Amino acid sequence: MGTITSVGISSGIDIGGIVTAMVDAESAAKIARFDVNEGAINAKISGIGALKSAMDEFYSKLETLGKADTFGSQKVSTSTKDYLSATVDKTAVSGSYQVKVEQLAQSQKVGSAIAADVTSAIGEGSLSIAVGSGTAFDIDVSATDSLTDIMQKINDAEDNTDVTATIVNGEAGPQLVLGSKNTGEDNLISVTATDTGAGTGLSDTFTMTELTPAKNAIAYIDGVKVVSQSNDMNEVITGVSLTLKDADINQTTTVTVSQDSDTTKTAIEEFVESYNSLMGTIQNLTSYDADTKAAGVLQGDSLPRSIQNQLRSMVSNSFDTSEGSQMLANFGVTTTREGLLEVDSDKLSEAIENNQTAISELFSAEDTGLAAKMSSMVDTYTQTGGILDSRDATLDEQLSRLDDSRVKLNERMQALSDRLYKQFNAMDSIIGSLNTQSSMLLSRLDSLPGMVKE
Repeated sequence: MGTITSVGISSGIDIGGIVTAMVDAESAAKIARFDVNEGAINAKISGIGALKSAMDEFYSKLETLGKADTFGSQKVSTSTKDYLSATVDKTAVSGSYQVKVEQLAQSQKVGSAIAADVTSAIGEGSLSIAVGSGTAFDIDVSATDSLTDIMQKINDAEDNTDVTATIVNGEAGPQLVLGSKNTGEDNLISVTATDTGAGTGLSDTFTMTELTPAKNAIAYIDGVKVVSQSNDMNEVITGVSLTLKDADINQTTTVTVSQDSDTTKTAIEEFVESYNSLMGTIQNLTSYDADTKAAGVLQGDSLPRSIQNQLRSMVSNSFDTSEGSQMLANFGVTTTREGLLEVDSDKLSEAIENNQTAISELFSAEDTGLAAKMSSMVDTYTQTGGILDSRDATLDEQLSRLDDSRVKLNERMQALSDRLYKQFNAMDSIIGSLNTQSSMLLSRLDSLPGMVKE
């Protein structure tokens, strides 16, 4: 194989420069076209990503609109937070309730007899411990177990779910104290000690004395006495639960339940804002500025326009409710000339206040409401393996094919470069041979008789 050189040895021609220029001339237009196509495909991938992100955000707002709790929900407030807190569900009835807390629920604590110390053996046997009507659990006490060992065994027992054991080192000496984990008079602690070794040390020690009595919570709601095992009074009023925090029978807390219009209004306003944001994203991706001749990366693409048209059609449709056919415009949500939504705040507030059922059914009716229909449509585009994922896959495939074309072009240009070097080197060799022959001819001519060099 001939040697490839950059400069012709015989001709002095810049073979490398000529070959490079010829290869570049052959490939430049194709590389430029590849670069343009790659840039356009990447821009489309970015555009599809921006569209999917905007649709995902819009979908999250639709999920809120599709929940029944967004409409017709209630809210609760208390005149003071010192004595209780309150929560409500949508079944609560609007109104005010006067609440007085007489007594907080309290768990019982019982103590053992005073022991000599916490490390001395108590006595062999077993303990059976129960709380209220619950199932008792048993502890085996060995002849060497101390008060500390017994405490540990009680706390570590797998079937112990109701009591905790601690040691209190009082003035007279240490005592093991059992406390119920549950409040109320139904959760009294019982301890039965059985001696199996010599003496009655275990039963003598575990003759329990009440240290803290169990108490039920007592409150008065509009004068009606309510008793509870715990400080959490669930559904003590229809749809209203109270958590008692402090007791003073002379103090009244006013609990007020009212319609939570703010949650509904905020959800609708956020839906409108997200819808307009999505429409703005589509507009930016598909627009064309005649003055600057700048086009959006998805300009001319039917996909975003199809999404836009479907959504616009849905917001202008009417929906069947128990109060007749209704449209968004009936509740203060109208479409502008630009195809965006705008909210008449006063009209929307009035509709939420006076037409709760219809507005709830329009938005959140299962399968037939606006939120359900829009969610279904958006999901076909954004779900894994959906239309947008399919478009992404198509664009990725185009990039892959473009990379293959670049590889093939490089291979062709390398073959062209090798061929040109071979041809120019052959030419250079011929020139060298001709130069040699010319020198020989001139030398012979000079040696002929009568030939004189000038």
